[in-house]
Amino acid sequence: MFRLIPREEKFFEFFEKAASNILEGARVLVQMTEEGNVNFQERWKRLEELEHVGDKITHQIIRKLNRTFITPIDREDIHSLAVALDDVMDLIEASAVRMTLYKIKQPTEEAGKLAMVILKSAEEIVKAVSNLERMDDVMEHCIEINRLENMADEISREAIADLFDKGHDPMDVIKWKEIYETMEMTTDACEDVANIVESVALKST
Repeated sequence: MFRLIPREEKFFEFFEKAASNILEGARVLVQMTEEGNVNFQERWKRLEELEHVGDKITHQIIRKLNRTFITPIDREDIHSLAVALDDVMDLIEASAVRMTLYKIKQPTEEAGKLAMVILKSAEEIVKAVSNLERMDDVMEHCIEINRLENMADEISREAIADLFDKGHDPMDVIKWKEIYETMEMTTDACEDVANIVESVALKST
């Protein structure tokens, strides 16, 4: 149908940039759990940079939204997706902050597992967001993100239970409980992204 005023499609480009930024952040988080505290400061600084990049992308989306008359998807969905993507990057960085400030000497196996779940979720976010403009194979990636979030819940619950069951130092219990919960919240945020993308896809059918 002929449009007197064309739709602004650049939002999809911004979403893809935000998703790619999340993926890079997730990779750095995995490196932190694999390398120990040798490069914690360096990795944390890199995640701070990526978090700032994410903020900048979010602000670009909001500014573009405020100046655009016709949007490719509902305005509310654009805003919600921008904020949800930003939340994921914020929580990845928050996980790194806690490991660094708490002077963690050696990340646990459970932290490594949670970091890998976050990485896999980030990979699925990239795929889902990249397909959003065409609405092509979006749902399968959303379903996988939901499955990964359930996996993270289980890993986090078992890890926290282990802290209280095996006579760990009380300070270590406090530190690791907060780290595990922050990492699990990251997968919750990934699921929020999936739910928004799924809603957008359903509206287009």
